[in-house]
Amino acid sequence: MDYTFDFSSVFRNFGPLWDGLVVTLALTLASNIVGLTLGFVLALLAMSRWAVVRLPFVLFIEFFRCTPAIVQIVWFFYCVPMLFDVFLGPMTMGIMALGLNLAAFNAEAYRASIQGVPNEQLDAAVALGLNPFQRIAYIVLPTAVRNSVPVLLTNGISTFQQSALVAIVAIQDLMYQGKMLATETYRPIETFTIVALIYFAVSFPVSQIVGYLERRREVMAS
Repeated sequence: MDYTFDFSSVFRNFGPLWDGLVVTLALTLASNIVGLTLGFVLALLAMSRWAVVRLPFVLFIEFFRCTPAIVQIVWFFYCVPMLFDVFLGPMTMGIMALGLNLAAFNAEAYRASIQGVPNEQLDAAVALGLNPFQRIAYIVLPTAVRNSVPVLLTNGISTFQQSALVAIVAIQDLMYQGKMLATETYRPIETFTIVALIYFAVSFPVSQIVGYLERRREVMAS
């Protein structure tokens, strides 16, 4: 292969990549806030004893879990304004698309954890006179969050990586800035190598935390 690598042009123009990383992290953080909070609400509604309440939210969860994230992002950006005459900023649209996608996956993690709450704890809460809201706030929520932390962190990493898809709708995230820099410097190999390493540098430590938490839970359960 007759190719001379030259990373200097990328490092000389690293500012846009840094700006893109800031946008990516902000997008990921906001999407995780939506996904963590809405996911728990969806899990509770999808477990309702009444089918008329349960079925719409089950369908909502399955729709977002069973369709590609890139299709959801494009649909939000181009179809929502046309269908509902709602025009929001690109960043807001990106957060909505990624947040709802993450909420669907987090809902399944919460649901499994909620089903794992011992009946003895719920019976004790009833015996203490706690109302349904208090039982959820003081018994179900803490236990569900604690048991599902590894999955929630894994889903958060996936959202960080999937956020690269918003580049197709011109949000100036890390991937978008990488594409622009690769075009300007004529160094796509070097540019996208650096972009990949940045994604890795952020994702790898979190994945190690997930592994540690899973090993710790296995030790405590044994």
